[in-house]
Amino acid sequence: MAVAEASELDLARLTPGLGAAVGGLAGPLRAKRLAGGRSNPTFRLTDGARDWILRRPPFGLVLKSAHDLSREVRVLRALAGSPVPVPRVAFADLTGEVLGAPCYVMDRLDGRIVGRRADAEALTPASRRALGRMMADTLADLHGVDAEAVGLGTWGRPDGYLERQLTLWRRQWAAAHTTERPEVDELLDLLAATLPVSRRSGILHGDFKLDNVMVAITDPGRAIGVLDWEMSTRGDTMADVGMLLSFWDEAGGAPHPLLGGLTALPGFPSRADLLQRYAARSGADVSDIDWYVVFADLKIAVILEQIHTRRSLGHDRATDHDDVGAMVRPLLDRALALAAHLPR
Repeated sequence: MAVAEASELDLARLTPGLGAAVGGLAGPLRAKRLAGGRSNPTFRLTDGARDWILRRPPFGLVLKSAHDLSREVRVLRALAGSPVPVPRVAFADLTGEVLGAPCYVMDRLDGRIVGRRADAEALTPASRRALGRMMADTLADLHGVDAEAVGLGTWGRPDGYLERQLTLWRRQWAAAHTTERPEVDELLDLLAATLPVSRRSGILHGDFKLDNVMVAITDPGRAIGVLDWEMSTRGDTMADVGMLLSFWDEAGGAPHPLLGGLTALPGFPSRADLLQRYAARSGADVSDIDWYVVFADLKIAVILEQIHTRRSLGHDRATDHDDVGAMVRPLLDRALALAAHLPR
């Protein structure tokens, strides 16, 4: 869904590099900024004959270690040909020489994303069930990829991953927030005090949820591309499962403010069913899952606060970011409610 003309992109500077990478362009490049992409701005490019997707870091305030497009490019190239479907990287400039900021261009996939309640309402209950099962299966397949075999043997630092994550997100909150919220430190302290033992390391997506997986137009149960790898690394694979469940609403529960009860519609598997399917396919021990869901809720709250801060400073012009500041408190409240049940 195009929401704005892409006046932010210098297409004249992009044209030579992209043209050389794809064997020439059929005509002048045109661009539209796409809705979604709350973290990294995302644009659709066309030369009139072919389409691509361009991603770049946000405009304005960008915190150290955030929005690292080199991660996306490396993992997309590594997973090409693996059981995890990913789009092909057509062009990358990670130095920022072309547009003044790092960027990359990937092939545009011909599919659909179920990211809004209206998208899910258009599906039958059977299609929703198939979509949910596919999400569990795709995540299990990702965690089953041999990192060494695909050239990611030195990707990230699995040892001490969870401890470093808590330090990172404490630092991210301190660096960019507009409202003092003591519950953030409360949650971080509680998570540190109840840190689980990491049982399995693997390639992490870092933000695995419905609107980061493109499915076939005629078959919502078939993934054709896993997208948005900016937080990927190697680490405790349960962190991805916690993220998936954070975004997986159930009837009667507090809905995720970004999705508004999308997966609470009839047909979607329950959280328990999703977790059981993932465990059966991956062989993973999922007994500590609540810790990872609390951590996911907290992490998303921090990310939304960062987006709100950029918008408050006038650095973010996306029209679908107006409400992100109001989403932080509900996520923190939900995280605190679940954290109260973590074993001490």
